[in-house]
Amino acid sequence: MSSLQKKRFTGRRTLTILIGLVALLTGAWAIYENVSTPESGRGNTIQVGANAPEFTAVNSIGEQVRLSDYRGKAVMINFWASWCAPCVREMPLVHQIAQDYQNQVETLFVNVGESKGTIREFMDKQAFDFPVIIDVTGNISGMYRITGLPATMVIDQEGEFRHILLGELTEDIPLQQWLEDSI
Repeated sequence: MSSLQKKRFTGRRTLTILIGLVALLTGAWAIYENVSTPESGRGNTIQVGANAPEFTAVNSIGEQVRLSDYRGKAVMINFWASWCAPCVREMPLVHQIAQDYQNQVETLFVNVGESKGTIREFMDKQAFDFPVIIDVTGNISGMYRITGLPATMVIDQEGEFRHILLGELTEDIPLQQWLEDSI
């Protein structure tokens, strides 16, 4: 091996080691950020007993919705999207439960990341007529630390999380009991 070839080989090996070191440090930093202290608010999931974050949004019929408007009443929030198969599967069940408890519980359906037109098309196709909060930018789902869809939360009359389900709601999950506990 010539001197020039040895220098190139050594240079490539050094570059490979440096790239590996940068990747390792980046990975370590990402892990650190996800398990950082609760005060930082990063990487933490919402917890039962915590106060639900306040938000203001506009729904699909043009009404302004604020979570604080429902203080004194239990609230069920369902985060969903039309492209999410589990969301579509659970929607009839969530909608039926919302109708059954409409006098005691306010239900807020929050669509994450889709346009008003996409939401309207989905709602028409599924024959649903309830208002949907439009979270096209993900601000609300970000405040609620939603990392996957669907997600359903029950908030009590004082504005605290009582039950949190990250994933698909099925008939085996006692949502009706959760609502009864929060009324």
